[in-house]
Amino acid sequence: MRKISDVHVAEAGLAVVEVAAADEQTAFAVQNLLAAYCAVAPADRTFHEPGEAGVRLRFFIDLHQEPGP
Repeated sequence: MRKISDVHVAEAGLAVVEVAAADEQTAFAVQNLLAAYCAVAPADRTFHEPGEAGVRLRFFIDLHQEPGP
């Protein structure tokens, strides 16, 4: 995965969320759960780090904005 950019956490209320899960379905379920509570710039794919169990999913949230439709 790429490094987290300063712009993604430039102010209070912005966050980068990284989910580690056994499978893609679980990782995307966590993303969808958070999307119900705040604005999310969703990820569309997961990553597998060699030598590590499961998958990773990284997405961005903005607590200042309302969730999307």
